Amino acid sequence: MRTGVWLVGARGSVATTSIVGGLALRAGLAGPTGCVTELPELRGPALPSFADLVFGGHDVATTPLCKRAEALADSGVIPGRLVAALPDELAAVEQELRPAPVGATQADRAAAVVRDLTAFRERHALDRVVVVNVSATEPAPAPHPGHADPDALRAALTGPDEVLPSSSLYAYSALLAGCPYVDFTPSTGLRLPALTALAEQVRLPYAGHDGKTGETLVKSVLAPMFAMRNLAVRSWSGVNLLGGGDGATLADPAANAAKVQSKQRVLGETLGYLPQGGTRIEYVEELGDFKTAWDLITFAGFLGTGMRMEFTWHGCDSALAAPLVLDLARLTAAAHAAGHVGPLAELGFFFKDPLGAPTHSLAEQWARLVDFTRQLHAGRDGSDDNVG
Repeated sequence: MRTGVWLVGARGSVATTSIVGGLALRAGLAGPTGCVTELPELRGPALPSFADLVFGGHDVATTPLCKRAEALADSGVIPGRLVAALPDELAAVEQELRPAPVGATQADRAAAVVRDLTAFRERHALDRVVVVNVSATEPAPAPHPGHADPDALRAALTGPDEVLPSSSLYAYSALLAGCPYVDFTPSTGLRLPALTALAEQVRLPYAGHDGKTGETLVKSVLAPMFAMRNLAVRSWSGVNLLGGGDGATLADPAANAAKVQSKQRVLGETLGYLPQGGTRIEYVEELGDFKTAWDLITFAGFLGTGMRMEFTWHGCDSALAAPLVLDLARLTAAAHAAGHVGPLAELGFFFKDPLGAPTHSLAEQWARLVDFTRQLHAGRDGSDDNVG
Protein backbone atom coordinates (compact mmCIF):
# COMPACT_ATOMS: atom_id res chain seq x y z
CA MET A 1 0.00 0.00 0.00
CA ARG A 2 1.95 3.00 -1.28
CA THR A 3 1.31 5.74 1.26
CA GLY A 4 2.19 9.39 1.14
CA VAL A 5 3.20 11.06 4.41
CA TRP A 6 2.62 14.80 3.98
CA LEU A 7 4.23 16.70 6.83
CA VAL A 8 3.04 20.17 7.80
CA GLY A 9 6.21 21.73 9.17
CA ALA A 10 8.31 19.50 6.93
CA ARG A 11 11.64 21.24 7.58
CA GLY A 12 11.30 21.21 11.37
CA SER A 13 13.24 18.95 13.72
CA VAL A 14 10.51 16.34 14.22
CA ALA A 15 9.70 16.12 10.51
CA THR A 16 13.35 15.97 9.46
CA THR A 17 14.08 13.23 11.99
CA SER A 18 11.00 11.33 10.80
CA ILE A 19 12.12 11.60 7.17
CA VAL A 20 15.71 10.56 7.87
CA GLY A 21 14.46 7.71 10.05
CA GLY A 22 11.97 6.51 7.46
CA LEU A 23 14.60 6.59 4.72
CA ALA A 24 17.13 4.79 6.93
CA LEU A 25 14.62 2.07 7.78
CA ARG A 26 13.76 1.64 4.12
CA ALA A 27 17.45 1.28 3.26
CA GLY A 28 18.14 -1.14 6.10
CA LEU A 29 20.57 1.29 7.74
CA ALA A 30 18.79 1.46 11.10
CA GLY A 31 16.52 -0.62 13.29
CA PRO A 32 12.95 0.31 14.28
CA THR A 33 13.66 1.10 17.95
CA GLY A 34 10.86 3.39 19.17
CA CYS A 35 8.43 2.34 16.41
CA VAL A 36 5.49 0.84 18.27
CA THR A 37 4.09 -0.67 15.07
CA GLU A 38 7.11 -2.97 14.85
CA LEU A 39 6.27 -4.71 18.12
CA PRO A 40 4.92 -8.27 17.65
CA GLU A 41 1.52 -7.27 19.05
CA LEU A 42 0.99 -4.67 16.30
CA ARG A 43 3.01 -5.79 13.31
CA GLY A 44 1.03 -7.24 10.42
CA PRO A 45 -0.11 -7.08 6.79
CA ALA A 46 -2.58 -4.20 7.12
CA LEU A 47 0.15 -1.61 7.71
CA PRO A 48 2.10 -0.10 4.84
CA SER A 49 5.76 -1.06 5.02
CA PHE A 50 8.47 1.52 5.53
CA ALA A 51 9.41 0.93 1.89
CA ASP A 52 5.87 2.02 0.93
CA LEU A 53 6.17 5.45 2.58
CA VAL A 54 6.75 8.48 0.35
CA PHE A 55 7.47 11.83 2.03
CA GLY A 56 6.43 15.36 1.13
CA GLY A 57 5.21 18.43 2.91
CA HIS A 58 4.76 22.17 3.44
CA ASP A 59 6.80 24.63 5.48
CA VAL A 60 7.28 28.36 5.79
CA ALA A 61 11.02 27.75 6.24
CA THR A 62 13.29 27.39 3.23
CA THR A 63 16.42 25.77 4.69
CA PRO A 64 17.24 22.73 2.53
CA LEU A 65 16.32 19.43 4.12
CA CYS A 66 19.89 18.11 3.91
CA LYS A 67 21.13 21.16 5.85
CA ARG A 68 18.48 20.63 8.53
CA ALA A 69 19.54 16.99 8.79
CA GLU A 70 23.21 17.95 9.06
CA ALA A 71 22.40 20.43 11.82
CA LEU A 72 20.48 17.76 13.74
CA ALA A 73 23.39 15.38 13.32
CA ASP A 74 25.80 18.02 14.64
CA SER A 75 23.62 18.46 17.73
CA GLY A 76 23.46 14.71 18.42
CA VAL A 77 19.83 14.16 17.48
CA ILE A 78 20.45 11.77 14.56
CA PRO A 79 23.59 9.83 13.57
CA GLY A 80 25.75 11.71 11.11
CA ARG A 81 26.49 8.46 9.27
CA LEU A 82 22.85 8.24 8.21
CA VAL A 83 22.82 11.74 6.76
CA ALA A 84 26.04 10.97 4.90
CA ALA A 85 24.60 7.71 3.55
CA LEU A 86 21.31 9.19 2.26
CA PRO A 87 22.15 12.25 0.12
CA ASP A 88 20.21 11.12 -2.95
CA GLU A 89 17.19 10.05 -0.92
CA LEU A 90 17.11 13.36 0.98
CA ALA A 91 17.45 15.25 -2.30
CA ALA A 92 14.47 13.34 -3.68
CA VAL A 93 12.34 14.29 -0.67
CA GLU A 94 13.52 17.90 -1.02
CA GLN A 95 11.86 17.94 -4.44
CA GLU A 96 8.55 17.06 -2.75
CA LEU A 97 8.58 19.93 -0.24
CA ARG A 98 6.50 22.99 -1.01
CA PRO A 99 6.36 26.49 0.49
CA ALA A 100 3.35 27.26 2.64
CA PRO A 101 0.70 28.54 0.21
CA VAL A 102 -0.16 32.20 0.00
CA GLY A 103 -3.37 33.71 -1.30
CA ALA A 104 -5.78 36.58 -0.91
CA THR A 105 -8.22 34.46 1.10
CA GLN A 106 -8.03 31.33 3.16
CA ALA A 107 -10.16 29.64 0.52
CA ASP A 108 -7.41 30.39 -2.01
CA ARG A 109 -4.76 28.94 0.30
CA ALA A 110 -6.82 25.84 0.95
CA ALA A 111 -7.25 25.30 -2.78
CA ALA A 112 -3.47 25.56 -3.23
CA VAL A 113 -2.90 22.91 -0.54
CA VAL A 114 -5.44 20.63 -2.20
CA ARG A 115 -3.61 21.02 -5.53
CA ASP A 116 -0.29 20.15 -3.89
CA LEU A 117 -1.72 17.07 -2.17
CA THR A 118 -3.51 15.87 -5.30
CA ALA A 119 -0.42 16.34 -7.47
CA PHE A 120 1.73 14.51 -4.92
CA ARG A 121 -0.66 11.56 -4.85
CA GLU A 122 -0.87 11.37 -8.64
CA ARG A 123 2.86 11.92 -9.24
CA HIS A 124 3.78 8.90 -7.12
CA ALA A 125 0.71 6.73 -7.84
CA LEU A 126 -0.08 6.63 -4.13
CA ASP A 127 -2.98 4.64 -2.73
CA ARG A 128 -3.54 7.32 -0.10
CA VAL A 129 -1.90 10.31 1.56
CA VAL A 130 -1.91 10.94 5.31
CA VAL A 131 -1.39 14.57 6.36
CA VAL A 132 0.49 14.89 9.66
CA ASN A 133 0.80 18.24 11.43
CA VAL A 134 4.16 18.59 13.20
CA SER A 135 4.38 22.37 12.95
CA ALA A 136 4.77 24.89 15.78
CA THR A 137 2.14 25.05 18.52
CA GLU A 138 -0.52 27.72 17.98
CA PRO A 139 -2.54 29.76 20.46
CA ALA A 140 -6.20 28.80 20.74
CA PRO A 141 -8.22 30.68 18.06
CA ALA A 142 -10.93 33.22 18.75
CA PRO A 143 -14.46 31.89 18.15
CA HIS A 144 -15.90 32.58 14.70
CA PRO A 145 -19.38 31.88 13.24
CA GLY A 146 -17.68 29.93 10.46
CA HIS A 147 -16.61 27.28 12.94
CA ALA A 148 -20.20 26.11 13.37
CA ASP A 149 -20.78 23.94 10.30
CA PRO A 150 -19.23 23.13 6.91
CA ASP A 151 -21.47 25.45 4.91
CA ALA A 152 -20.80 28.42 7.18
CA LEU A 153 -17.09 27.67 7.08
CA ARG A 154 -16.97 27.39 3.30
CA ALA A 155 -18.64 30.79 2.93
CA ALA A 156 -16.50 32.45 5.61
CA LEU A 157 -13.23 31.30 4.05
CA THR A 158 -13.93 33.29 0.90
CA GLY A 159 -13.92 36.54 2.87
CA PRO A 160 -11.09 38.64 4.28
CA ASP A 161 -11.13 37.16 7.81
CA GLU A 162 -8.54 34.71 9.12
CA VAL A 163 -11.28 32.26 10.05
CA LEU A 164 -9.09 29.25 10.78
CA PRO A 165 -5.70 28.92 12.45
CA SER A 166 -3.07 27.31 10.25
CA SER A 167 -3.48 23.81 11.71
CA SER A 168 -7.23 23.90 11.02
CA LEU A 169 -6.78 25.26 7.51
CA TYR A 170 -4.49 22.33 6.74
CA ALA A 171 -7.02 19.95 8.27
CA TYR A 172 -9.75 21.46 6.10
CA SER A 173 -7.56 21.19 3.00
CA ALA A 174 -6.66 17.58 3.79
CA LEU A 175 -10.34 16.65 4.04
CA LEU A 176 -11.11 18.36 0.72
CA ALA A 177 -8.25 16.41 -0.88
CA GLY A 178 -9.51 13.11 0.52
CA CYS A 179 -6.64 12.70 2.98
CA PRO A 180 -6.82 11.50 6.60
CA TYR A 181 -5.37 14.03 9.06
CA VAL A 182 -3.23 13.51 12.16
CA ASP A 183 -2.41 16.34 14.57
CA PHE A 184 0.76 15.64 16.55
CA THR A 185 0.56 19.11 18.14
CA PRO A 186 -1.76 20.69 20.74
CA SER A 187 -3.01 23.16 18.12
CA THR A 188 -6.72 23.27 17.22
CA GLY A 189 -6.47 21.20 14.05
CA LEU A 190 -9.70 19.34 13.38
CA ARG A 191 -11.29 20.15 16.76
CA LEU A 192 -13.96 22.48 15.40
CA PRO A 193 -17.58 21.46 14.79
CA ALA A 194 -17.41 22.44 11.13
CA LEU A 195 -14.38 20.23 10.52
CA THR A 196 -15.58 17.18 12.45
CA ALA A 197 -18.85 17.38 10.53
CA LEU A 198 -16.95 17.71 7.24
CA ALA A 199 -14.85 14.64 8.08
CA GLU A 200 -18.06 12.68 8.51
CA GLN A 201 -19.41 14.00 5.21
CA VAL A 202 -16.32 13.00 3.24
CA ARG A 203 -15.93 9.71 5.18
CA LEU A 204 -12.39 10.21 6.45
CA PRO A 205 -10.65 9.23 9.69
CA TYR A 206 -8.50 11.56 11.77
CA ALA A 207 -6.39 11.36 14.91
CA GLY A 208 -4.71 13.56 17.52
CA HIS A 209 -3.97 15.48 19.74
CA ASP A 210 -0.46 16.39 20.94
CA GLY A 211 2.05 13.54 20.79
CA LYS A 212 2.83 11.93 24.13
CA THR A 213 6.61 11.60 24.25
CA GLY A 214 8.04 12.54 27.66
CA GLU A 215 6.74 13.83 30.97
CA THR A 216 3.09 13.19 30.11
CA LEU A 217 3.95 9.64 29.04
CA VAL A 218 5.29 9.04 32.55
CA LYS A 219 2.21 10.71 34.09
CA SER A 220 -0.08 8.38 32.15
CA VAL A 221 1.65 5.41 33.80
CA LEU A 222 2.01 6.81 37.33
CA ALA A 223 -1.41 8.47 37.72
CA PRO A 224 -3.35 5.17 37.30
CA MET A 225 -1.01 3.58 39.86
CA PHE A 226 -2.02 6.14 42.49
CA ALA A 227 -5.69 5.78 41.55
CA MET A 228 -5.67 1.97 41.65
CA ARG A 229 -3.90 1.92 45.02
CA ASN A 230 -6.40 4.47 46.39
CA LEU A 231 -3.61 6.86 47.34
CA ALA A 232 -4.62 10.52 47.53
CA VAL A 233 -2.46 12.74 45.34
CA ARG A 234 -2.25 16.09 47.09
CA SER A 235 -0.06 17.94 44.60
CA TRP A 236 1.68 17.29 41.31
CA SER A 237 4.00 20.00 40.04
CA GLY A 238 6.28 19.88 37.03
CA VAL A 239 8.89 22.07 35.40
CA ASN A 240 9.73 21.48 31.74
CA LEU A 241 12.90 22.98 30.27
CA LEU A 242 13.36 22.76 26.52
CA GLY A 243 15.19 24.46 23.70
CA GLY A 244 14.86 24.21 19.94
CA GLY A 245 12.09 25.62 17.79
CA ASP A 246 9.33 24.17 19.96
CA GLY A 247 10.80 25.80 23.04
CA ALA A 248 11.06 29.14 21.27
CA THR A 249 7.44 28.88 20.15
CA LEU A 250 6.27 28.04 23.66
CA ALA A 251 7.93 31.19 25.00
CA ASP A 252 4.78 32.86 23.65
CA PRO A 253 2.26 32.88 26.54
CA ALA A 254 -0.74 31.94 24.40
CA ALA A 255 1.01 28.95 22.80
CA ASN A 256 2.38 27.99 26.20
CA ALA A 257 -1.11 27.99 27.70
CA ALA A 258 -2.40 25.66 24.97
CA LYS A 259 0.42 23.20 25.63
CA VAL A 260 0.04 23.28 29.43
CA GLN A 261 -3.69 22.63 29.18
CA SER A 262 -3.01 19.54 27.06
CA LYS A 263 -0.37 18.24 29.49
CA GLN A 264 -2.53 18.67 32.60
CA ARG A 265 -5.65 16.92 31.32
CA VAL A 266 -4.27 13.43 31.96
CA LEU A 267 -4.19 14.00 35.73
CA GLY A 268 -7.74 15.27 36.19
CA GLU A 269 -9.27 12.60 33.98
CA THR A 270 -7.23 9.72 35.43
CA LEU A 271 -7.43 10.60 39.12
CA GLY A 272 -10.98 11.95 38.99
CA TYR A 273 -9.81 15.23 40.53
CA LEU A 274 -7.09 17.77 39.85
CA PRO A 275 -4.44 17.98 42.59
CA GLN A 276 -2.69 21.19 43.53
CA GLY A 277 0.20 22.33 41.40
CA GLY A 278 0.69 22.76 37.71
CA THR A 279 3.13 22.44 34.85
CA ARG A 280 5.53 25.21 33.90
CA ILE A 281 7.31 25.26 30.54
CA GLU A 282 10.46 27.35 30.11
CA TYR A 283 12.59 27.96 27.04
CA VAL A 284 16.30 27.33 27.53
CA GLU A 285 18.01 27.89 24.20
CA GLU A 286 21.18 26.07 25.25
CA LEU A 287 19.30 22.75 25.48
CA GLY A 288 18.65 22.69 21.74
CA ASP A 289 16.45 19.75 20.75
CA PHE A 290 16.76 18.13 24.18
CA LYS A 291 14.45 18.61 27.13
CA THR A 292 14.38 18.01 30.86
CA ALA A 293 11.29 17.60 33.02
CA TRP A 294 11.29 17.48 36.82
CA ASP A 295 8.16 16.47 38.72
CA LEU A 296 7.36 16.52 42.43
CA ILE A 297 4.36 14.50 43.65
CA THR A 298 3.04 14.61 47.21
CA PHE A 299 0.48 12.04 48.26
CA ALA A 300 -1.22 10.62 51.34
CA GLY A 301 -1.52 6.99 52.31
CA PHE A 302 -3.28 5.08 55.08
CA LEU A 303 -4.23 7.26 58.07
CA GLY A 304 -3.18 10.33 56.11
CA THR A 305 0.55 9.60 56.23
CA GLY A 306 2.25 12.07 53.90
CA MET A 307 4.72 10.84 51.27
CA ARG A 308 6.40 12.16 48.14
CA MET A 309 7.85 11.03 44.86
CA GLU A 310 10.13 12.82 42.41
CA PHE A 311 11.25 11.94 38.91
CA THR A 312 13.41 13.55 36.26
CA TRP A 313 13.07 12.88 32.54
CA HIS A 314 15.87 13.76 30.12
CA GLY A 315 14.96 13.20 26.49
CA CYS A 316 15.50 14.20 22.89
CA ASP A 317 12.15 15.42 21.67
CA SER A 318 12.61 14.71 17.97
CA ALA A 319 14.04 11.23 18.53
CA LEU A 320 11.08 10.39 20.78
CA ALA A 321 8.48 11.88 18.43
CA ALA A 322 9.73 10.75 15.00
CA PRO A 323 9.00 7.01 15.33
CA LEU A 324 5.52 7.84 16.58
CA VAL A 325 4.93 10.01 13.50
CA LEU A 326 5.81 7.01 11.33
CA ASP A 327 3.58 4.76 13.46
CA LEU A 328 0.64 7.14 13.19
CA ALA A 329 1.00 7.50 9.42
CA ARG A 330 1.01 3.71 9.01
CA LEU A 331 -1.92 3.10 11.38
CA THR A 332 -4.04 5.93 9.98
CA ALA A 333 -3.43 4.73 6.42
CA ALA A 334 -4.54 1.24 7.42
CA ALA A 335 -7.63 2.62 9.17
CA HIS A 336 -8.50 4.62 6.06
CA ALA A 337 -8.08 1.54 3.88
CA ALA A 338 -10.39 -0.39 6.23
CA GLY A 339 -13.10 2.26 5.92
CA HIS A 340 -12.88 3.90 9.35
CA VAL A 341 -14.46 7.34 9.63
CA GLY A 342 -14.18 10.03 12.31
CA PRO A 343 -11.88 10.21 15.33
CA LEU A 344 -9.59 7.21 15.76
CA ALA A 345 -9.99 6.88 19.51
CA GLU A 346 -7.97 3.65 19.40
CA LEU A 347 -4.86 5.71 18.67
CA GLY A 348 -5.19 7.53 22.01
CA PHE A 349 -2.07 5.64 23.16
CA PHE A 350 0.01 8.16 21.20
CA PHE A 351 -1.51 11.42 22.49
CA LYS A 352 -1.63 13.63 25.56
CA ASP A 353 -5.15 14.82 24.75
CA PRO A 354 -6.58 12.06 22.55
CA LEU A 355 -9.63 12.68 20.42
CA GLY A 356 -12.58 10.49 21.32
CA ALA A 357 -10.59 8.38 23.81
CA PRO A 358 -12.36 7.56 27.08
CA THR A 359 -9.20 6.87 29.10
CA HIS A 360 -5.75 8.32 29.74
CA SER A 361 -4.38 5.13 31.30
CA LEU A 362 -1.47 3.97 29.13
CA ALA A 363 -2.20 0.30 29.89
CA GLU A 364 -5.84 0.62 28.84
CA GLN A 365 -4.88 2.65 25.76
CA TRP A 366 -2.37 -0.04 24.81
CA ALA A 367 -5.00 -2.77 25.10
CA ARG A 368 -7.35 -0.81 22.81
CA LEU A 369 -4.56 -0.23 20.29
CA VAL A 370 -3.67 -3.92 20.19
CA ASP A 371 -7.32 -4.91 19.65
CA PHE A 372 -7.67 -2.30 16.93
CA THR A 373 -4.62 -3.43 14.98
CA ARG A 374 -5.65 -7.07 15.27
CA GLN A 375 -8.96 -6.16 13.66
CA LEU A 376 -7.16 -4.26 10.90
CA HIS A 377 -4.90 -7.23 10.16
CA ALA A 378 -7.79 -9.70 10.32
CA GLY A 379 -9.74 -7.66 7.79
CA ARG A 380 -6.86 -7.29 5.38
CA ASP A 381 -7.65 -9.23 2.19
CA GLY A 382 -4.60 -8.23 0.15
CA SER A 383 -6.30 -5.42 -1.76
CA ASP A 384 -6.78 -1.72 -1.04
CA ASP A 385 -10.08 0.06 -0.80
CA ASN A 386 -10.86 3.07 -2.93
CA VAL A 387 -7.92 5.35 -3.45
CA GLY A 388 -8.44 8.39 -1.23
